[in-house]
Parts: sequence; C-alpha cells; structure tokens
Amino acid sequence: MVEAYVLIQTEVGKAAQVAMAVKGIPGVQAAEAVTGPYDAIVHAAADDVDSLGKLVVARIQAVEGITRTLTCPVVRL
Repeated sequence: MVEAYVLIQTEVGKAAQVAMAVKGIPGVQAAEAVTGPYDAIVHAAADDVDSLGKLVVARIQAVEGITRTLTCPVVRL
C-alpha cells in the first residue's frame, strides 16, 4: 500500500467544491478545504506507485476547478 498527501490549488472560490468532489473518488481516504498556499489537501492510498500516479493524474486532476497539484508520498522511517 502506497499513501500520499496531495496538495491542491484551485480556481478562486472553488476549494470547498473541489474537496467535496474529490472525496467521492475511490482511493481518496480524506479531503479537506484548507487555507494557505494550497486550497485543499487529500489523503490518498493505492496498491502501488503506478496506481497512485493514475489516481492523481486520471481521477483527481480531472476534477473541475483544480489548477495544480503537488503529490507528497508518505515514507515510513
């Protein structure tokens, strides 16, 4: 299992709408609108790195209102 936090920038005024839309995507564990340099943060999980990449690129980035994402894989030290 691979986990990551996906930091999302949205169009102005779209943070809550994007967070709600992303919550419904399989593989998304949680999604919240936040303040600061990013507008939403998503906790995602997938079976492997390739599946995680597909989740972010094909599903999350396809949500209307998202302008940019930054994927931060979780490491177990």
